[in-house]
Amino acid sequence: MSDKHGDGDWISPVAEESLGFEEPVMMDGLASDSSSRDGESLFDDLLEGQPIFEKRDVLRPAYTPNKLPHREQKINEMASILVSALRAETPSNILIYGKTGTGKTASAKYVSEELERTSQRYEAPCYVEYINCEVIDTQYRVFAKLANKFIEDNLDAIDEELERLESWGRQLRAGDITTDDLPVDDIPSLADHIERLKDDHDRFEMVPMTGWPTDRVYEAFFDAIDYRECVVVIMLDEVDKLVEKSGDDTLYNLSRINSDLERSRVSIMGISNDLRFTDTLDPRVRSSLGEEEIVFPPYDANQLLDILEHRADVAFKNDTLTEDVIPLCAAYAAQEHGDARRALDLLRTAGELAERDQAEEVLDIHVRRAQEKLEIDRVMEVVRTLPHQSKLVLYSIVLLEKHTSSNSKTGEVYDVYKQLCSTLGSDCLTQRRVTSLISELDMLGIINAVVVSQGRYGRTKEISISKHLDETEAVLTSDSRFTDLGDIQPYIQSRFD
Repeated sequence: MSDKHGDGDWISPVAEESLGFEEPVMMDGLASDSSSRDGESLFDDLLEGQPIFEKRDVLRPAYTPNKLPHREQKINEMASILVSALRAETPSNILIYGKTGTGKTASAKYVSEELERTSQRYEAPCYVEYINCEVIDTQYRVFAKLANKFIEDNLDAIDEELERLESWGRQLRAGDITTDDLPVDDIPSLADHIERLKDDHDRFEMVPMTGWPTDRVYEAFFDAIDYRECVVVIMLDEVDKLVEKSGDDTLYNLSRINSDLERSRVSIMGISNDLRFTDTLDPRVRSSLGEEEIVFPPYDANQLLDILEHRADVAFKNDTLTEDVIPLCAAYAAQEHGDARRALDLLRTAGELAERDQAEEVLDIHVRRAQEKLEIDRVMEVVRTLPHQSKLVLYSIVLLEKHTSSNSKTGEVYDVYKQLCSTLGSDCLTQRRVTSLISELDMLGIINAVVVSQGRYGRTKEISISKHLDETEAVLTSDSRFTDLGDIQPYIQSRFD
């Protein structure tokens, strides 16, 4: 076989036949005939264990539960502000603050769903449009998404109304009904109404995600939202990311739009982890945007315990969690500033690790392994998103740690950093600025930097990678800008300690 194909090469049956090969084609010594596996699938062994999860998605951030423990007061605050929408009035704008995992978005979504559901009962049209500003982070994209949503809704409503009116027309012509049965004076009036709706249908044009002037996109959004009478709440999650990326023009336009609208009303609900992001806003935007402010405090360990127990009842099958699993998840998350999202991720990951082990129960060891895995994932995500200069400083520390047996000094890091900048052709910052970047990496928990006294030689920092050296190096070298470094050997001066 190797004379014809080369060891381990695979040839399709069609190519095999055309080339005149008679014996079975092999791949790494395995027969290509699937029957050699006795009909077994790759996943058969994995499916042998009993499933641990009942509804895994209950533990994911996107899930909105029908009850949010320990957030009843905040939910009632939001509801008391938004209730005016059900009276066809404009609700005050709301800014919601709080650290990650404090229930801000989940609570806001819960209230929003209740608002929309209640508006249907009272026949007071209210809509809540959610936008994740970490993803949709420019004025163009925000208005394009909103415009297209309301254009689609308007087209659907027009189509539904046209079908109803044209049905009336057919019944009138057939003599099944008369104009006395309809809210129109005569057949020509009905025909005029149908033509106007068709003109409206043709007027709406979906906004492309690029290519239009921003003012045209805004105009499309304005026309679409003001086509019908309604109250619209625009929920801007991670709103600080939008301001950071494209300034406050979007918020300015949204905060002033009600003065021009005739049929509809708009309210803004901004959600942010940063309590100070409004400091950079135009004073007019800041005053109108922050009409109402709600702050979500972190959860404590007992509150996290309640949240996890509430979700675990739905997420896991009966008797699959040992009694110490949920308290351990709550304790770990309480150390992370009361982050419920972290607690839920930890519980879900522990369950997934138990399933992979084909264990019948989730044990505390699975929680500890999950904690380690999530910590690595968190650090690696932070490293992956560092600015280029910070990556250069961090890579200098990584190289020193790999090639020396003791902690690095600030001067040594700067020497290797200059060597990397020279190799890559990058701008070289001053040693003072590099020292500042080292402090930032220390604050992020990626490195440990301790100030030590050297007597008459002054003070310096002793620096080391906190942990996960190999994983940190792998993330840094995956950056295409670092490919030219190869197996660079750092220049290290001799020490005279």
